[in-house]
Amino acid sequence: MNKLKENNSILLIYTGGTIGMIENASTGALEAFNFQHLEEHFPELKDLGSQIDCVQFDPPMDSSEMGPDSWKKIVRIIAENYHMYSGFVVLHGTDTMAYTASALSFMLENLNKPVILTGSQLPIGVLRTDGKENLITAIEIAAAKDEKGFPIVPEVCIFFENDLLRGNRTCKANVDNFNAFRSYNYSPLAHAGVSIRYDLSQIYYPVSPRPLKPHYLLDRNVAILKIFPGISLQVVSTILNIPDLKGVILETFGSGNAPGQEWFLNEIKAAVDRGLVIVNVSQCRAGCVEMSRYETGRKLLEVGVVSGYDSTTECAVTKLMFLFGHGMTTDAVIEHLNCSLIGEVSIRQQR
Repeated sequence: MNKLKENNSILLIYTGGTIGMIENASTGALEAFNFQHLEEHFPELKDLGSQIDCVQFDPPMDSSEMGPDSWKKIVRIIAENYHMYSGFVVLHGTDTMAYTASALSFMLENLNKPVILTGSQLPIGVLRTDGKENLITAIEIAAAKDEKGFPIVPEVCIFFENDLLRGNRTCKANVDNFNAFRSYNYSPLAHAGVSIRYDLSQIYYPVSPRPLKPHYLLDRNVAILKIFPGISLQVVSTILNIPDLKGVILETFGSGNAPGQEWFLNEIKAAVDRGLVIVNVSQCRAGCVEMSRYETGRKLLEVGVVSGYDSTTECAVTKLMFLFGHGMTTDAVIEHLNCSLIGEVSIRQQR
């Protein structure tokens, strides 16, 4: 690879997913597309004015199989090629795209280039595919620079169906429609219509340029406990007493409310006293956890549950994996949960 590519080049990383399927001209069957031949199938990409190189997972992975190991693989590819490209586009299945985007936002410390995740609801080889437009626009955004030559969007994002969303603020919200992703608690960074309109006030810019610092340490000893009416002592106790468990995302009602029964609060308090970090995230997609608003939420606060503010579950899970992966103490993890590392929650930012 030639370092001269740096000024106008994009590295396309195909991990798998629906977008990577194309019809075999002979059999009519859908099969994996070789992105090394991208411009042969889509000559209009040349009009973008960017050199596009591709690397592919071999074999491609369904998004339901993606996790910490594949996140590390993506980070390694970006880190090893960071100085040779001006931006990166990651093609990914939609089901776990928000988890991957959230994880990458923490794992790529000091990122100052675009990393845009995209995919499609229909294969790129299908006539009505949304994949072609998503791919072209994601590449255009990854290559976009301001008048001084700096990237316009130097952060991890998801582009899908006209909207560019902060990766760690995003969730998949629709299985059937092309507009499959939403960022309920943070406005889109850009909207692609006739032109691409960027909202510069929403974009995360590094305070000062520093070398990229890739991270590969993640701890999987976390769990999600979703509260529902009638939840039993056995269910709560079983989850909170999983061996080696370090952190739990507690998905609560409304603004952070949960049952106020003595047995439930005792289980939560006992887990916190053992050193378990329990993060309160609302089951509602929009809005913020405010445990002091109602008595049931205030009781969680009193027994040591930590607010997840307006975090998505996807982001809270990967943030806990990241923090515990770096060997932090319980107190240190809680301290980092109470600040925004990379714009993932609406509280003061600290990095």
